[in-house]
Amino acid sequence: MADVGVRAARREDVLQVANTQIRAWRYGYRDFLPEGPLEQMTGAAAEKMWLRQWDEAIVAPPTPRHRVLVAVETILDTEGFPALGAGGSAALTTPRGGERVVGLASHAPAEDPDLDPTVVAEMLTLLVDPDFVRRGHGSRLLNATVDYLREDGFRQIVTWVFADNYAVLGFLESAGWGEDMAERVLDMGRPIRMIRLTTDIS
Repeated sequence: MADVGVRAARREDVLQVANTQIRAWRYGYRDFLPEGPLEQMTGAAAEKMWLRQWDEAIVAPPTPRHRVLVAVETILDTEGFPALGAGGSAALTTPRGGERVVGLASHAPAEDPDLDPTVVAEMLTLLVDPDFVRRGHGSRLLNATVDYLREDGFRQIVTWVFADNYAVLGFLESAGWGEDMAERVLDMGRPIRMIRLTTDIS
């Protein structure tokens, strides 16, 4: 059995946050991102960069309205977790009674030029470790994000999603998000389209 929850990220979470991001990207993006760019995003050199960036985001955010949240499980009994490659076995090293980061979300005032950052926030990240999906962590992270942003006075949230990431699109649409017609195209060896979703939290 495991106890679950969401809390603000702490410095000691940085390594697990970076590892969760990399594992989630490798698993979740493998079907629609080219192999080369995905390796650049998740390889050893990238891991060092993400560690630095997450340390800064968690320990010294630019403003109090920039936050990183983590979904955690506290292992109460021995559990078997399916492995995603070699990294999946890391779940088995979590001490009994120890807390493990299994997902993350981050948000900040929106930076898109057509949005008002005083009332519109952007959800920058929403990721769950592939060994811990379908346990409600994504919903808990999303609900906590909305709660924090309402407290900060935001009335709307946007997020950018790969157009072919049907799992995330379906999850957000089921939670009341919808496209707002904004899009961008990334050059990753071939054009990769992203679309912007939005939801009203006023």
